[in-house]
Amino acid sequence: MNSIFVIKPYRALGMWVFDDESRGLVQEPFVGGADTLIDLATKDFVEPENGFAMLFSDQEFPGVTFRLEWVRAELSGNVYFCELLNQEGWLCPALLRYFVSPPKVIYAKVQPLA
Repeated sequence: MNSIFVIKPYRALGMWVFDDESRGLVQEPFVGGADTLIDLATKDFVEPENGFAMLFSDQEFPGVTFRLEWVRAELSGNVYFCELLNQEGWLCPALLRYFVSPPKVIYAKVQPLA
């Protein structure tokens, strides 16, 4: 099993979404502040709406740019806080397609596509 996952968020219908067909996810949206986290994290990228790479894990890895700390369960998902961006974001139940249970910390790296 992978310990570092990678997805390619992009904009569709004015929303940040991603596909991961291996996990049965197509145009899975980021909402509830997670979309704002992405806006802040990619503000210096050229055309991030066309896609960028997002690596994430429940274990720290080289090059991590963001640390998301679990705050609370909410509705059917979980709220995380990114101190660096001073922003909360809600992650939907699709999170459990990657982790058995919601991690206390999610480490992430965003980077433009080459």
